[in-house]
Amino acid sequence: MAIHKTAVIAPGTKIHPSAEIGPYAVIEEGVTIGAETRVGAHSVIGGPSTIGERNIIHSFATVGGAPQDLSYKGEDTELIMGNGNTVREYATIHRGTVDGGSQTVIGNDCLLMAYTHVAHDCKLGNRVIMANVATLAGHVEIGDFATLGGLVAVHQFVRIGSYSYIGGMSGIGRDVPPYMLLAGTRNRTKISGINKIGLKRAGLSNDAVRQLDGAFRLIFKTNELLKKDAFEEVLKEFPNSAEAKHLVEFLTASKRGFIQRVNDD
Repeated sequence: MAIHKTAVIAPGTKIHPSAEIGPYAVIEEGVTIGAETRVGAHSVIGGPSTIGERNIIHSFATVGGAPQDLSYKGEDTELIMGNGNTVREYATIHRGTVDGGSQTVIGNDCLLMAYTHVAHDCKLGNRVIMANVATLAGHVEIGDFATLGGLVAVHQFVRIGSYSYIGGMSGIGRDVPPYMLLAGTRNRTKISGINKIGLKRAGLSNDAVRQLDGAFRLIFKTNELLKKDAFEEVLKEFPNSAEAKHLVEFLTASKRGFIQRVNDD
């Protein structure tokens, strides 16, 4: 086990023999660290937290810290992180709160760049990318393959759909539909269309992308249709599209409302 002699390791931690702990890192009580995970110099892993395999936590990151929530009274809430994630310098990830289900969850193969913040009770899927200084308030949910540009700020309880791409410096106060490309300041955020490049990179077929584009136009660019009617029309016109069905289900389930403004061009 490669643990630097200056690292501070609390009793009761479980660290896999193949893990590496750098100089002056602090591992608090109740932390479990999986195989081949590397913890950089001066970083802090708070507990209770379960860190999976092959994660890289860079210097000065704080992972599993106590939530910034006035309701938190020291309960044993937790952070659960999957495998293959990269957490860059000065990023912060906080544990959950009792009222929020007690867990913050990070999936697999996510990239959280420098100074990003994941607040209490957030749920991130797989292959999520958060660029520098992107910030999530509490209880945010992010689907697989979603990308947040630099300085994006997301309001609490917002859902961000899978395969969506949010441009830098955007303020997000409502749900972000899956598969969409969007950007803008809060209350002025607009959808540009579907995230065609991201979808193709993820392996979706040309036909799947074409059907999603058709669903997008029916829902967001057919002004004479009410949203409920547009949803029904999408399911009728694209009955075999799993992506179109998921888009409708996501929008139908929205509690905060979803971003609807669309660029005119």
